[in-house]
Amino acid sequence: MTGHHSHSHSHSHTHESGRSARSSLKLALIITTTFLVAEFIGALYTNSLALMADAGHMLTDVAALSLSFCAILFSTRRATPRKTYGFYRVEILAALLNGVLLILIAIFIFYEAYERLLNPPQVKADWMLVIAVAGLASNLVSAYLLFGKHRESLNVRSVGAILASLAILIGGYSVADPLISALVAVLILSSSWILIRDAVDILLEGTPSHINIVSLREQLGRVDGVGSVHDLHVWTLTSGVLAMSCHVVAQGGSSNRTELLTRVNGVAREMFRIDHTTIQIEDANLPQEVFESCNCHFGAWDSP
Repeated sequence: MTGHHSHSHSHSHTHESGRSARSSLKLALIITTTFLVAEFIGALYTNSLALMADAGHMLTDVAALSLSFCAILFSTRRATPRKTYGFYRVEILAALLNGVLLILIAIFIFYEAYERLLNPPQVKADWMLVIAVAGLASNLVSAYLLFGKHRESLNVRSVGAILASLAILIGGYSVADPLISALVAVLILSSSWILIRDAVDILLEGTPSHINIVSLREQLGRVDGVGSVHDLHVWTLTSGVLAMSCHVVAQGGSSNRTELLTRVNGVAREMFRIDHTTIQIEDANLPQEVFESCNCHFGAWDSP
């Protein structure tokens, strides 16, 4: 067997853009943390569960931003003999913990909303409105700093608190506060499910949802000099960083293995945006049991 391994990496972000992203993240973290404290105090003062729900979700935003900032710092650390991929997965672990925390907060909000529906408390709706509008402004600033990435639910939450305060001020509907809070809790559960699902899928090294592995195998098989492809794996190292490993059986006439690797890497990179590859090239005249032994230990996927 002839073993050729290829590793390719592509870094499209400059150092300047990396520093800009860190600065934006740090500023968004400061703004969000500051308003978290203000909104929590405001929720206690106004006795508003809707504000408390927003503050609870904002706590996870602070945790996510903090952990994302730490993940950026960790990602610059060199790999070690024990952590050969470095610390890319810190971000994924952070997302998983954030998802679990979101579920706990949602359960608390549901419980409090039920209690308040049975016995609606007095809410200082005027101050609740002021704080909710300020929260919306804070979220818009953070969303702008982060270019709107992963901030879809922020403005919905603040608008919900605004609507609840208006309903209490104008119509005297005190049940609006727990009802809006329950709706926010539903959004929180939805967010937590997506976070946990995606994080677990990455930790289990599942094929990324946007990668059609059947199509990938077919495209690799069409490369000039490739006889067949087996033991194909594609997984996510961290957000936006994909890796692939496979065994390529070279056709008899393919003598230049370096050119073959270049062509295979080009398909993975240009058609599927996979930049980290490990490819083993094998001779077509190897016994069949050698090919089968490649798949037996790890349950490798191969189409019929």
